[in-house]
Amino acid sequence: MASTLVFVGELWLWIGAAVSVVFLTIGIDRIDEDAQGTYLFRPLLIPGILLIWPLVLWRWVEIERNGDITLARYRPVRRSYPYAAIVMSILICIFLISGWSARQSWPTNTPALQLAEPE
Repeated sequence: MASTLVFVGELWLWIGAAVSVVFLTIGIDRIDEDAQGTYLFRPLLIPGILLIWPLVLWRWVEIERNGDITLARYRPVRRSYPYAAIVMSILICIFLISGWSARQSWPTNTPALQLAEPE
């Protein structure tokens, strides 16, 4: 169970890394005219993109699809906020329950071992 969670976490971060590379080199200039030519702040966005890459992709596609950057850029996507809050709450509960159920019990009959410096 733990190795599966680690694998899913690593997969999430690797996909986020790929999205951040593509978005910060190509996408940000296309959807935000204020970001054109500014390269020093882009590395600061990488941690956030690693974690919320589905939202970044969704907004990027939405802005590209509408064509009018100024209107789409400032239109909030508040219709999906309640659903995202419910999904996040369910996922947090699933992660907590799976973490509590995956606890290992240590053997009680193992004697303590004195650690010493190597000679």
